[in-house]
Amino acid sequence: MQLPNLLNKPAFLQRVQWVLNPIGYMENAVQQYPDIFTAQIIGFGNQLVFVNHPQAIQEILTNDRKKFAALGEYNELLQPLVGNYSLFMLDGDRHRKRRQLVMPSFHGDRMRSYGDLIRDITKKVWHQLPKNQVFTARNVTQDISLQVILQTVFGVHEGEKSQRLKKRLALMADMFRSPYSSSFLFFPFLQKDLGAWSPWGKFIRDRQQLDELIYAEIAERRAENNPNRIDILSLLMSSKDEAGNSMTDQELRDELMTLLLAGYETTATAMAWGLYLTHQHPQVLEKLLAELDTLGDTPDPMSIFRLPYLTAVCNETLRFRPVTMLTLPRAVQEPVELLGHSLESGTILCGSMYLVHQREDIYPQAKQFKPERFLERQYSPYEFMPFGGGVRRCLGEALAVFEMKLVLATILTNYELALADKKPEVARRRGVTLAPARGVRMMITGKRTPKESRIMATVQN
Repeated sequence: MQLPNLLNKPAFLQRVQWVLNPIGYMENAVQQYPDIFTAQIIGFGNQLVFVNHPQAIQEILTNDRKKFAALGEYNELLQPLVGNYSLFMLDGDRHRKRRQLVMPSFHGDRMRSYGDLIRDITKKVWHQLPKNQVFTARNVTQDISLQVILQTVFGVHEGEKSQRLKKRLALMADMFRSPYSSSFLFFPFLQKDLGAWSPWGKFIRDRQQLDELIYAEIAERRAENNPNRIDILSLLMSSKDEAGNSMTDQELRDELMTLLLAGYETTATAMAWGLYLTHQHPQVLEKLLAELDTLGDTPDPMSIFRLPYLTAVCNETLRFRPVTMLTLPRAVQEPVELLGHSLESGTILCGSMYLVHQREDIYPQAKQFKPERFLERQYSPYEFMPFGGGVRRCLGEALAVFEMKLVLATILTNYELALADKKPEVARRRGVTLAPARGVRMMITGKRTPKESRIMATVQN
């Protein structure tokens, strides 16, 4: 099979570099082949065509199931985490029907009902942090994001059940916190259960204990049969497909794992990057605080959500430090031409969101953090695509963006923070995502009062 711009490097070395240093791997490759190249990395038949030209990505993602099909079997990397019945693993009509069942749970009206919950969780978590002591921001945003997910998705609030779920989910996610531990996902020969003290054996047991909690919650919810609950689990349990069928326990479990792992880990990382980048660029922070101050002491969540500069800061954070690197893979269904290259049936492609976001022809001075670019220009869904695109676009996008804006606004409005490290924070692999290598070390230096309150206090005195 003739493949476009095959990288001239031993396959084993490519696979190792892809796992240990994916950014370096992609940036080296794109210098040689700017728009399209073929990588020899683990999975995907061991050959994967990377595409980072927006129009070509649009063609791939909008011709789904015609010229280019999204096949769940090529997401086998995720199977140990999400199971066989996750949206990630389904194809064709099965994927379409499942997406129709899940999508209403993330409707905009429902997001608005979560606004006060997100702010209350944020305030409570940050209130517990000591002043003038270094903490890891990503651990804190992970705690916030996990509590939001548990309450919005599971409908599980504070208590013993919540603590057990938090503990088990965090243990599973932390299994792949570094490039080296992430290698267990990319090299199947490492996936050996050699007992509870072996890495994969520990993962299997942690997953089993989390499954027991999830299935127990599903059974309890079925017995309760409360039609007034509005959490996403309850909505999924009450939804029916075109044939009138409800989701099975295993389908519910796999979809919950998808929402939990894809939702809280990625959002936590995006919020940590937001805190880091705003404090690394004082002029951005100053402008953002001035905008937040215009809303007064108790702003409505939707007023926060609609702030233009906050939106620009969040968008630039997701562009500059995308959490996800690639779209889910597509398979060529019939011979087709793309960017001047003939592709045969069976060729596996993906869009590189990371490389699209680094294109100088779309984002001049792409290596600089400049939120203003999102005020000056409207980008197409294939130029700015932190949540993927097409029929496989992330379902949790609305909740993730809403949460990111509210959490950052709540923190920045109430606290003065400082970065604790002089060395720049860099991105490195965390499972199938990118996250801050040191987790963003910060400290609280004081409490902050919005400008209007400060002016009022001065007048009264």
